[in-house]
Order: sequence, then C-alpha cells, then structure tokens
Amino acid sequence: MSKPKESIRKLARQFGFELAGLLPIEPAQTISAYAHWLQAGYAGEMAYLKRHLSLKRDPREIFPETRTILCLAINYHTRDVPEPLHNDPTRGRIARYAWGKDYHHVLRKRMEQLLAAIQREIHCKGRLCVDSAPLLEREYAYRAGIGWFGKNTNLIHWKLGSWLFLCEILLDVTLPPDVLPLRGSCGTCTRCVTACPTGAILPDLTLDASRCISYLTIELKGSIPRDLRPQMSNWIFGCDVCQEVCPWNRRAPRSQEKAFRPRSALLAPRLTRLLSLSKKQFREMFRESPILRTKRRGFLRNIAVALGNAGHSDSIQSLQRSLCDEEPLIRGHAAWALGRISGRIAQDVLNQARQTETDPCVRDEIVQALDETDS
Repeated sequence: MSKPKESIRKLARQFGFELAGLLPIEPAQTISAYAHWLQAGYAGEMAYLKRHLSLKRDPREIFPETRTILCLAINYHTRDVPEPLHNDPTRGRIARYAWGKDYHHVLRKRMEQLLAAIQREIHCKGRLCVDSAPLLEREYAYRAGIGWFGKNTNLIHWKLGSWLFLCEILLDVTLPPDVLPLRGSCGTCTRCVTACPTGAILPDLTLDASRCISYLTIELKGSIPRDLRPQMSNWIFGCDVCQEVCPWNRRAPRSQEKAFRPRSALLAPRLTRLLSLSKKQFREMFRESPILRTKRRGFLRNIAVALGNAGHSDSIQSLQRSLCDEEPLIRGHAAWALGRISGRIAQDVLNQARQTETDPCVRDEIVQALDETDS
C-alpha cells in the first residue's frame, strides 16, 4: 500500500465508515481516570468492567502483535420520531441506536470486509473490536481526531454530532499515523447536564452510570431503584435525552445505512401492546435487535415503569395481567405502576394480588403501592 493514509480512508468510506484515523500503538492514557471511576462506584452493577480493567491498560493485552490502531466511526442518525408520537406518554421510547439491526453484527461484517480489503493491499493480520471488546475506545477515537469528549461523555464530531458507532481494527503492521484535524468543543454549554432526567451527568465530565436511564433499562438486571423510576418517563430501552438537546446534533446528517433504519414496530410502540409479549413473541419481535439483551423480564419491567409514569387508567387491565406473570421482576414493577395510577380500581387489583402473592419482594412492592393509593 503505497499511500496508506489515502488508501485506508478510501476503503473505510467504501464500506460505510465516515471517519477513519490511524494511531501508533501505546498504552491507554486515561486508564487511571477509568480505574478511579470504577472505584467511585459509578459503574453500578457492571462488574465485568472491573474484571476487564487489566486488559484495558494496553490493546496489546488482547492482541499482542498490535502495532497500529485503525479507529473508525459510522453515523447511525436516521430520522426523528414524529412529534405526535414523541409526545405520547402511552408509547415507549427506544434509543435510536436500537431502532434497526444490532450494530454489533452490522459493524463486524463491515470491518471484516474492510480488513480483507486492507490485506489485499498489504500483508497483515488484524483483530476486530466492536464496543464489547476490552478497549478504551473513546480515548483512541479522540486521539485519532474522531471527536472530542462531550460533557455528556459521548464523543462529538463537529459535523456528524454524537450519533456515532465507534469500532477499531488492531493491525500487526506499523503504518504512518493519520490523525483527523479536531474541531469544535462544548464551550460553556451545559444543556445535557441540565436535561438529564436522573442527574447522571456530573459537572466534571463524569457520568454516574448507576443513575443513567440507559444503565437502568439495559445493564441493571434486578429491580430499578424506586426513587429513579419516576424520572425515567417512557424510556423503555436506553435514552437519548443528552444527545437530543446537544446543539452539535441539530444539523447532523442522516445515515444512508439501511440496517440502521427503524423497524416500524420500534418507532414509539404502544406500551400496553408490548406488555403482553410472551417469551416467543419477544424473541421473534426483536430478532437481530440489541433489545434482546434485556431479555423479556427486563424489557417488560421497563414497560411497567413507563406505564406507571404515564398514569393512565386504560393500562390497568394490562398491568393486572402482569401481576400474574411468572417473573417476579415484572410483577413487582407492575404493582408499582398500579400504585402510581392509583384510584379505586387499581387499589382493588393490588389488594387481590396481595392475597395470592408469595414472593417477598413482590409483596413489598404491592404493600408500598397500596400505601400510595391510600395517600
């Protein structure tokens, strides 16, 4: 490859990556800050992050032959939710990155094609890293000029905004560095900090993930803390609030990637319809979707919270059925939702459930929900 800079950028664009930068390998520079973040408890129950800490100190821990890192970014901004649906609390909100096919599979396929094309030019081996790999990818993307660290901790590009998937290819050859010119900054803007519903974005460029709605709806496997449930609104998988208010996303271009286009069923779906999904229906509806990660019990837990926040009596019947679900996690959050809706009918449903419920955690949710309906 006579001119790796131009050739690799051209190949990256050919396979759908808008941004690409080459970096020589060296240990992570932000590992101490990352370790401190873990020690402060901001990772919540994501214990795997602490287990992978030693691997994140240097990319050569996962691919010893690494000499060069190729940092890549692809835009997933497709469209906006129509205003009437966006403002309807009886419909669920899903983070944009999950509207289409699971990006892990889409990116891996593109990276395999890109690596094969590079290997036709030069003799090399490579290791593909999507965000599940133990790599501090935001740091390397920043150093490659992909974008700067926003106050919401997302990487922001002056032209593409923050609707970006990041990935990397570790190469076993030494290539001339090719860093994109870095433009823009957050300046004095604090819109994301102010807009975060749960106060998860701290003023010092730190995210308390244990309070983040994305963590609560995806990573947290157990019961959602009661004090945070009201702030979750109708978000049922992930959250885009901090990106939606970001001025750099106002003119973000639309992605041409068909795989990221929203499935009609995921663009503000009706909450009561989702709450009735069986295990089989859940698997079929979300085939090839990142939403499968929450499993049915986590997803329906989130939906129950959203219905409680909507507070419509029309959802009582659906929530009553959920009080008979085989999953205690779903039953408990359905009880909380009924307590939020309140009223005589919701109270009668909860009293009936209290007579038959055997799980102590669910019974506690029912008792607390009844206390709310009495107040």
